[in-house]
Amino acid sequence: MGGFIKKQFIDVIQWENPDPDVLMWRFPLQDQEIQNGAALVVREAQSALFVDEGQIADQFGTGTFTLNTQNLPLLTNLKNWSKLFQSPFKSDVYFFNLRQQLSRRWGTAQPVTIRDSDFGAIAVRSFGMYTFRIAQPAVFFREVSGVCEEYRAETLEEQLRNLVITQMATAFGNSSIPFLDMAANQLMLSQQMITLLKPAFAELGLELEKFTVESITLPENLQKRLDERIGMGIVGDIARYTQYQTAQAIPLAAENEGGIAGIGAGLAAGMNIATVMTSGLTGTVAAQTAPTAPTAPTGRTENGTSDLTARLAQLKTLLEQNLISQDDYDTAKAEIIKKITG
Repeated sequence: MGGFIKKQFIDVIQWENPDPDVLMWRFPLQDQEIQNGAALVVREAQSALFVDEGQIADQFGTGTFTLNTQNLPLLTNLKNWSKLFQSPFKSDVYFFNLRQQLSRRWGTAQPVTIRDSDFGAIAVRSFGMYTFRIAQPAVFFREVSGVCEEYRAETLEEQLRNLVITQMATAFGNSSIPFLDMAANQLMLSQQMITLLKPAFAELGLELEKFTVESITLPENLQKRLDERIGMGIVGDIARYTQYQTAQAIPLAAENEGGIAGIGAGLAAGMNIATVMTSGLTGTVAAQTAPTAPTAPTGRTENGTSDLTARLAQLKTLLEQNLISQDDYDTAKAEIIKKITG
C-alpha cells in the first residue's frame, strides 16, 4: 500500500546525474504510471521519449514540461485518456544522452587487403579515433537500443568498428593514393572516411562528428620487404648495393677470428681489400709465377732490397689496420725476408 501511495506522488521526472558512457536510460517508474500534472525536466544535451506499449508516443527536447493532455497530444489520443479523471497514465520514459562521445578508438584486428598502384595487392593495418553523438533519438530507439533499462556506448562500439573497417577498404582502394604517400595524405583519407560513414551512422540515429586516421602500416613481414626495397632505391643498383654490403662487412671481418681470411676470401669485402693487398704483395706473387732472369749469386741489388723493405712496411700497416690476419702477415713476411737474405 505504501508503494502504491508513494508512486502517486512522483511529481518530477528527470535524469539528474547521467553517466557519460550511458546513451539511453529508462526512468524507473513503478508499473509505468505517471501522475497527471507531473513535471518533466529535460536538461541540455538530453532528449526524452514517451513510449506506450513499445510505440513512440511523444518526444521532448530541452526544457521543463507539465505533463497533461495539452502537451501530450499523441499519447492522449493513443490512450483515449478522459479529461474528467485525474488518474495516472501508463508509459515508459526514456532519456537520451546527446553529448559527443569523444575519442572512441577504432582499428583493424586483421590486415585489410587493398589494391595499390605501386605494389599491387597489399595488406594494411590502420587505427585512429572517431567522435559521434545521438542525433535522432527516435531512430536510435527503434534501430539500436529498444526497450531496455539502459544502453551503454561500449555496447555499440563493436558494431561501429565493423562499419569503419567495411568502408576502409573502399576508401583506400578509391583514393588513388599510393601506399607510400598515404602517410602524407591522412587528412584527406579521414575526410573520405567521414563521407562514406555518415550515411551508415545516420541509419542508426547517430551523427559522425569527427574521424581521424592516425596510422597506416604493413604487417611485419611485408614491412621488412618494403624496407629492403627502400634500401635498394637508396643504393641505386645492384653493383652499388654490393659495394654497400662490402663496406658493412669490413668491421665484421675485423672482429672475426682470423680476420679477412677467417671470414673467407670469397666474401664481397675481399674485393676491395684484395686491391690493397695486391699492391703490397705483387713482388711475392710475381716471384712465384714469373720467370726470372739469371742473377748473380751474391744477392739483391740495393733497389731490390728497398722495394722488399717497403713491402714489409705495407704488410705491417695492413696488419695494424686489421685488414689481414697475423698468420697472413707472418707468411708474407717470411717470403719477403727469404727474398732479401737470398
